[in-house]
Amino acid sequence: MNFNPKNKTSNIFLLIASFVIVSLILWNTNSFFKKFKEEERLKMEIWATAQSEFQASSEDMDLGNLHLKVFQNNTSTPMILVNKDGSIKTNNMPPERINDTAFIQQRIKKFRNENVPISIDQQGEHLATLYYGNSEVLNKLKFYPIALLLIIFLFGAVIFFFFKTNKASEQNKLWAGMAKETAHQIGTPLSSLLGWNELLKAENISPEITQEIQKDISRLETITERFSKIGSLPKLDAQDIVEQTKEAYEYLKLRSSDLIKFSFDSQIAHLPVLLNKSLYHWTIENLVKNGIDAMKGKGEIGIKILSDGKNVHIQVSDTGHGIPKSDFQSIFNPGVTSKKRGWGLGLSLVKRIVEEYHKGKVRVLTSSKAGTIMQISLKRMET
Repeated sequence: MNFNPKNKTSNIFLLIASFVIVSLILWNTNSFFKKFKEEERLKMEIWATAQSEFQASSEDMDLGNLHLKVFQNNTSTPMILVNKDGSIKTNNMPPERINDTAFIQQRIKKFRNENVPISIDQQGEHLATLYYGNSEVLNKLKFYPIALLLIIFLFGAVIFFFFKTNKASEQNKLWAGMAKETAHQIGTPLSSLLGWNELLKAENISPEITQEIQKDISRLETITERFSKIGSLPKLDAQDIVEQTKEAYEYLKLRSSDLIKFSFDSQIAHLPVLLNKSLYHWTIENLVKNGIDAMKGKGEIGIKILSDGKNVHIQVSDTGHGIPKSDFQSIFNPGVTSKKRGWGLGLSLVKRIVEEYHKGKVRVLTSSKAGTIMQISLKRMET
């Protein structure tokens, strides 16, 4: 796909700008995290100083309310104070776990990895060691950049899929417009051919010649009708699925090579289904032609009709080289083809006609080196 240079430059600029904005947000978040961590460290050092003075004070010394406020104000940072005699005091820890020695030792190890322990000394004498972990706010802030990146990623994905869908919609409109214009352009010479064929009939030309010309004209009329319906909602009528499938089958059989062996089998005699006759015939044609291409012009093509009560299934089989299982879904995408020539639109049109217009399903039923079976499933009409 070719891009306009101006659009390409704009896309690059937007990409760079987005990268710079995200980088600034992450840098700012990281700076805020470090600053918050430093403030918590300072708070713990103040607490340790107050603890040092408290332990060094005598019982009759009046320390005032400052130390008490320092101890009481710390309600978020988990701490473990290990005195020089080995006794342990905890703060902001689960009450039910403070007597669990294994849990306390595990927490000490964890806190040591999160923050450098603070040694509480008084006049050169070591009194205790303070181990503290990150507060709940700091732990939440640690995951903020990840959440931010996830939000940015999701936002970018929404924008990407929006533009992708919008572009696909524009392309569909373009293809529909081209198809309708093609149908319109074919219509002019087709009218002339009808007139010339009538003149040939009047000149007493061999009826066999004029009949064959009429068949080709009818064929062109069918193609014109198909192209004119692309992009618009086709009209569905009650049609006998067996009769219409057999009609498409007979047409293809008469115009295919003698090297292709055709077979038709239906478990039901008649069954009404809501169909657009022209588009349904086009679907059968595409599936049969794909099968013939897979067999390289020699093999067996079979069409089978079955019913399970709610749905009718039309199976088109061939004895070609098969389809890899990994490609069962992708073969219905526009542009996907194994042929050296072709645009890969045949099965894409089949899927659109069956699933969007007729509300049915089309899929690869089975495929191996022995051949492939494609299945169309349509809803039966309620009686």
